[in-house]
Amino acid sequence: MTSTNDASPQPVLRADRVGVRFGGVRALDDVSLSLRPGEICGLIGPNGAGKTTLFDVLSGIRRPDEGRVRLEGTDVTRRSPVWRARHGMRRTFQRQQLFGQLTVADNLVVAQEWHGGGGGLAADLLGAPARRTYERERRARAAEVLRACGLDGLGDVYAAALPVGRARMVELARAVADPPRVLLLDEPAAGTTAEESRQLASVVGRLSEQEGCAVLLVEHDVAFVMEVSTRIVVLDLGRVLAEGTPAEIHADHRVREAYLGTAAG
Repeated sequence: MTSTNDASPQPVLRADRVGVRFGGVRALDDVSLSLRPGEICGLIGPNGAGKTTLFDVLSGIRRPDEGRVRLEGTDVTRRSPVWRARHGMRRTFQRQQLFGQLTVADNLVVAQEWHGGGGGLAADLLGAPARRTYERERRARAAEVLRACGLDGLGDVYAAALPVGRARMVELARAVADPPRVLLLDEPAAGTTAEESRQLASVVGRLSEQEGCAVLLVEHDVAFVMEVSTRIVVLDLGRVLAEGTPAEIHADHRVREAYLGTAAG
């Protein structure tokens, strides 16, 4: 178990003793988790462990039956997903959520307007020169993010025409088009090639190191999680089974037996 360093930054996202019930089933049971700026935390566990339910609670899609969620120190347990997005939280989903009938660039422009608190409506109230400046700034930012994500040249392609791996990268680009404070990635490497997976790891690493974004990553590719994460939390039957560095998690006999397919020595 990693120790707490009093000199480390305060958590940007914190879940305290979260519980969620589905009828008589406890999907989450007394789960606590914190994320600090610049940290990449992997969240692993078998199907049914509660990973997506925890993501839903953190992002505001589901309200917990017990516990609290705090974003930048503010209790957001009862706040909507939109409120959280406009205060620096972004999320991707297991199923692709791109706007298929928009171009790749337009997907990123729309994200900036939503995350910015309704900027598109505000722009409609401006004069024509201000509207043109507003549009140029967002399209310039979209082009910048696409280059950083290895998607240069795809801005005019309709999202529905993208193969799975490229679509996954566009989802990541859209999530960071307006720089986030917290990024929740739900199986971002699913359906990607080895090269696309490396590109994804590189982008996520730059986000955390250069922009101080806190990343929580759910991914069934354990090798990918081990490579990119600075810390890993393991869920089992809705409870935290283990927490530590990738090396500590790999050496934990319970995790090795249950999830990594290696018997304890």
